[in-house]
Amino acid sequence: MRKTYTFLLFFFVTLTVYARDISDVAARDTNEVINLNSHAYSNRLTDPKQTVEDATKALTLATKLNYMDGIAESYRVIGIGKYYLDQPEKAIDNYLNSLAYFGKANNLRGEAKVYNNIGVLFRDHDYDRSLVYLNKSLVIAQKIGDDKLIAASYLNIGNTYNRKNNFYQALNYYDKSYHLFSKLKDSVNLIQCLLNRGVIFYKLKDYDKALGLLLEANKGAKSRDLNESVASIDLTLASLYMAQRKFDEAEKMVQEGTAYTQLVRDPKLEYDYKYTTYELEVNRKNFENALISLREIYKIDSATYKTNVSVQMNLVEAKRKQEEQLKENERIAERQAYDRSRFWAVCTVAGLLLVVIGLLVGNVKRKAKTNAQLTMLNGEVLRQKDNLDRINHHLEEIIDERTKDLQIKNKKLSEHSSYLSHQIRGPIATLRGLINLEKEGLVNQQECIDMMDKCVSEIDEKIIEMSDMLHNPSQGGNA
Repeated sequence: MRKTYTFLLFFFVTLTVYARDISDVAARDTNEVINLNSHAYSNRLTDPKQTVEDATKALTLATKLNYMDGIAESYRVIGIGKYYLDQPEKAIDNYLNSLAYFGKANNLRGEAKVYNNIGVLFRDHDYDRSLVYLNKSLVIAQKIGDDKLIAASYLNIGNTYNRKNNFYQALNYYDKSYHLFSKLKDSVNLIQCLLNRGVIFYKLKDYDKALGLLLEANKGAKSRDLNESVASIDLTLASLYMAQRKFDEAEKMVQEGTAYTQLVRDPKLEYDYKYTTYELEVNRKNFENALISLREIYKIDSATYKTNVSVQMNLVEAKRKQEEQLKENERIAERQAYDRSRFWAVCTVAGLLLVVIGLLVGNVKRKAKTNAQLTMLNGEVLRQKDNLDRINHHLEEIIDERTKDLQIKNKKLSEHSSYLSHQIRGPIATLRGLINLEKEGLVNQQECIDMMDKCVSEIDEKIIEMSDMLHNPSQGGNA
């Protein structure tokens, strides 16, 4: 019995330790997914290719763990990396995957971030559609009270209004985002706000204010190795210097910005720098170099047109593939959930069977032991019954003897009582008569005393005689 309980205890302890180990491993792997995605996101402005690689590793691990939030965030970060690599069709495909998984995990904040990313993606092609997604993100962010997400939504809405040439509306949103980012001490996004506000003032031809903001943003971006931001700022500075007819400063910005653009491998920025170079050569009246740049721009524009058409077609195809992928992911998730449920069900049933077997074995042993004890008790009860029967029989004999003895004694007592009443009553009556005679003076006092003494002596003799009869029953009879 003890061995059975020891085995059961060992089994449950082992199962508990195994479950705890699995939980610890899962927690470590989950943290690794979070760290990979965080590191990938932080590289988006410096090395978007590395962003995609790290987020892809996170996606593989999260899928293995069936970690829904991790899968969704990995798809989102991959989409961001593809956006900075100027691969919009791949970016939207990953964003849609991310949106589906965040929806499945009921993660509103995740959904809001993806809406924000999609809004940014459409910002260069479809302003109205971009604002739809950005406002969706803003509504959710305000609902859950996420200041960082609210600030990001304001910033991107401002960028969209900037592209629509609605500059004062854009400045309004930039100011809102700058206030929140300052409160959050988010230096990276503060640099982006400075850049965007500098662009607005440049377009408003307030060159001095624009220059101050852009130089401050450029200094901050370089100190934090934000290569993408430095390239963007240099591009605007080059345009600003050209507007001020400072062609040498503009050329320096173009050269510096081109070097940063090559670091981040951003085709869109490379195109923008080629166009800015063309404008610079035209302003310098160096038409031969301007023509060379224009030819390169024409080639890029032709390829871009084809790419844009391809992108639109790919977006439709990506959406169709996304729907199919969602269904497949749901089937995989259901199958994995079923497999896990079946595994734990088997473990539970096995554990319960072991418990039942242990209880049955213990119950059989207890019954055998109980039966042996009952057999011993039955034998003891039978012995006690025999002893009681003998004692009862002996008691009946004793009771009969004592009953007879009591009857005899009662008879003698009755006789003694009768004898005492008869023998003693006479002398007592004589004494009473003498007392009455003496009171009336009919008898001599001395004679009365003598007769009373004789009566008392007679009573005493009768009492002694009666006492002897009681203490010595063998001498019976009455006087």
